[in-house]
Order: sequence, then C-alpha cells, then structure tokens
Amino acid sequence: MCLGIPMRVVECDEVMARCEAKGIERTVSLFLLQHEAIEPGDHVVVHVGYAIRKMSEAEASGAWDLLDEMLAAEDAMHGNT
Repeated sequence: MCLGIPMRVVECDEVMARCEAKGIERTVSLFLLQHEAIEPGDHVVVHVGYAIRKMSEAEASGAWDLLDEMLAAEDAMHGNT
C-alpha cells in the first residue's frame, strides 16, 4: 500500500522544500511539481521524499482527520487506548 502524507511547506526554493506535519519536519523534493508555484504555507502530499500534489488546507485537514481516525481505530483494536 502506498501512502501520501499531507504536509505544510515551511520554506522552499525551486527544487526542495522543508515541510511540517504534526510536529515532524522533512526535506522533500519539488521535482515532480515543477509546473506548480509552491510557496511557504502551501500544502502538498508527500510520498517517499517527493511532493507529488499540491492541495488546499481544507483537503490536508480532512486527510489528517481521516488518518487520525484510522490510527485511533487501530489502537483500539489492539487495546492501546
């Protein structure tokens, strides 16, 4: 299964960005989004070190809500409440 993680761009240049999500920061490549204008404050989907899609803040928030629900369900299933 492949999973893209929504992250907020903290700083960037034309080829790399420092992104943050849930207190975790990663440096990601913007190579696949060369056609997009990416700026600090934007949200992107990150997969294996590459930003693969620009998304709205609402889309990122909704994705994190869903991911949090899945993690909570898995914790409950394994008795980690």
